[in-house]
Amino acid sequence: MPANSPEWRELYPFRSHEIQLGTQRYHFLDEGSGRPLLMVHGNPTWSFYWRNLVVGLRDTHRAIVPDHIGCGLSDKPQSYQYTLEQHTANLVQLVEALDLRGITLLAHDWGGAIGLGAAVQRPDRFDRIVLFNTGAFPPPFVPLRILVCRTPLLGAFALRCLNLFARAALSMATSKPERMTPAVKAGLLAPYDSWGHRVAIDGFVKDIPLTRRHRTWRVLDSLYRQLPVLADRPIQLIWGMQDWCFRPQCLEMLHSVFSGAEVHRFEDAGHYVIEDAHERIVPILREFLRRTA
Repeated sequence: MPANSPEWRELYPFRSHEIQLGTQRYHFLDEGSGRPLLMVHGNPTWSFYWRNLVVGLRDTHRAIVPDHIGCGLSDKPQSYQYTLEQHTANLVQLVEALDLRGITLLAHDWGGAIGLGAAVQRPDRFDRIVLFNTGAFPPPFVPLRILVCRTPLLGAFALRCLNLFARAALSMATSKPERMTPAVKAGLLAPYDSWGHRVAIDGFVKDIPLTRRHRTWRVLDSLYRQLPVLADRPIQLIWGMQDWCFRPQCLEMLHSVFSGAEVHRFEDAGHYVIEDAHERIVPILREFLRRTA
């Protein structure tokens, strides 16, 4: 993998672990000890996105942080079902392979639907939920910037040849550009350094259901209907309120299901809320984990 700059690697000083999912290598971090924190990323990030929470919480908990197939340091097959259903099945396999119990799910972006999908399939293994700027329902709106990425031929060229989706996120997903140092930018982009290595970025975008006919509309609609089975757990919703994609409406939709959830709104943070506010988020999580132990 190019972009082997020591600067970004110093931000990601973790040992790699992996399991085999069929013929595919599924990479994850496994840091610390104690009750498990399962941190699930979205698109176009990878386990690097969670680095500050891993460092901030691994003294009291075990942080398990997978890279979805096609993402991060996992294998990137060119012919694969890059769908919500498949990513969820992969995460369930990881949970079972590691025999994780008493899990606190932390999920962002597509990781919300993937992680919650795993939780409704194996509710006995999940004790707490923390969601960051995500959704688990058919999209109530699709921003124009996303629609452009779905343009036939042009969208794939922009995402896979020019890497515009991941590169644009370096500025569009944060409200604090000063935090996007060269090392952070290099780290977020590092696994996505070629046409072939951007296959899952394109796959995630294509998996956004624009109509009821799309394969993933049914999966998301079913997931949304099942969310109440998780509502009795301690839940936090942590939101960057300047997010142009997972807008406050998404927060309110989740809060309508998880009415007992604690809500923390960061008015000065964007979609990459953990990049923008990790030093404020870690104490909130520590207190939540201590209080609900």
